[in-house]
Amino acid sequence: MSIPPPSGPHRPQDPYQPPQPQGPYPQDPYASPAQDPYAQGPYGPGPVGPYPQTPYGAAAYPVWGQGYTPYGRPSPVNGVAIASLVLGALCFLPAVGLVLGIVALVQIRKRGERGKGMAIAGSVLSGVGLALWILMLATGGSSDFWDGFKEGARGSSSFSLAKGDCFDVPGDTFEEDVYDVDEVDCSGEHDAEVFGTVPLTGSDFPGDGRVTDVAEDKCYKLQNAYAMDPWALTDEVDVYYLTPTADSWSWGDREITCVFANVDESGTLTGSLRADVTTLDADQFAFLAAMAAVDEALFAEPEEYADEDLAGNRAWARETSEVTGDQADRLDGHLWETPVREQGVAVLVKDMRDAAKEWAAAAKATDADGFDEHYSAAYEYVDGATTVTARKALGLTTTVPDHDEGSGSGGDGTGDSGGDRDLDV
Repeated sequence: MSIPPPSGPHRPQDPYQPPQPQGPYPQDPYASPAQDPYAQGPYGPGPVGPYPQTPYGAAAYPVWGQGYTPYGRPSPVNGVAIASLVLGALCFLPAVGLVLGIVALVQIRKRGERGKGMAIAGSVLSGVGLALWILMLATGGSSDFWDGFKEGARGSSSFSLAKGDCFDVPGDTFEEDVYDVDEVDCSGEHDAEVFGTVPLTGSDFPGDGRVTDVAEDKCYKLQNAYAMDPWALTDEVDVYYLTPTADSWSWGDREITCVFANVDESGTLTGSLRADVTTLDADQFAFLAAMAAVDEALFAEPEEYADEDLAGNRAWARETSEVTGDQADRLDGHLWETPVREQGVAVLVKDMRDAAKEWAAAAKATDADGFDEHYSAAYEYVDGATTVTARKALGLTTTVPDHDEGSGSGGDGTGDSGGDRDLDV
């Protein structure tokens, strides 16, 4: 037998009967109207908070999901993008900057961070920098850059000395090996004074011997051009060279520095020894230039005596006669500033012409004895009394250097005779 289903509100629905209309969703038959969330209409205020509710019970505004931030809180800037932009702008490690820019773009897309523009700019700049580096390597530009860098490093070092600079060497002595110098004013005491520099060429270090040979040859000429008055160089002054070493050569050191310094390692110099066109007046310059030309001719004297090489000595005497005569004419034709200077030089000009005649006679000698006779007579006029008179009128040093004493006394016939083959004038 069958038992009929109970009647009333608790009667279960017949599974074979269609459901009764209860609105959009089934309602709890026991819920009170106050508990019904939709009792106040489909868009009325909900049970929680002041936000309007949808007919389905969902919030009317979406919740920010992953990759988004609520309004009013800006997303962070990607740090990798910043690094890429910095490296790209500085053109430093362009390959790294390019890689960082690509990584930044990937991170920004996944995380929703800011900085996309910086990442793109950093990638572009790094790409351009990388291309430039490749171009420099291909064309040798990097080598030029490195050479310039080394030259700049050397130029900023303490050895970037120029003609006319004076300096001290740290320590108590002017030693053979100099590692540092301090530039000072030439008017006071100093260890050394630069009178010239000699540039060296070549890619390989030529060796200490070759560098020294170049220094002795070139510095000698620069010395005469810088200090035109040899009488002003006392026996306390000597010539030194600051030369590159094999190590400094590899860093771009390609220059010999020629300096005056005291012969005593612990001694110093006072005042500048410079005597050239920048420090001399017109009369002094003309006089010293003429004397330098005569000295240069005398310094070319053959090493062999006349009895060993008469022809060579005669040729040298002929050249010396011509040079001495020419310089006498130059001094005679110069317009001197004062009568005192003109008169002082006039007595020297006469002696120079007499000396030229003796050199000419020596050039015509038929034997060594005849040559030596005129040779000695000619040297009587070299750096003698008339030279001192001319120097005094011009305001130049009048003390004959020690190495010139006894070489001759001029037209007055006093003093030792010439003819000393070891004479250094």
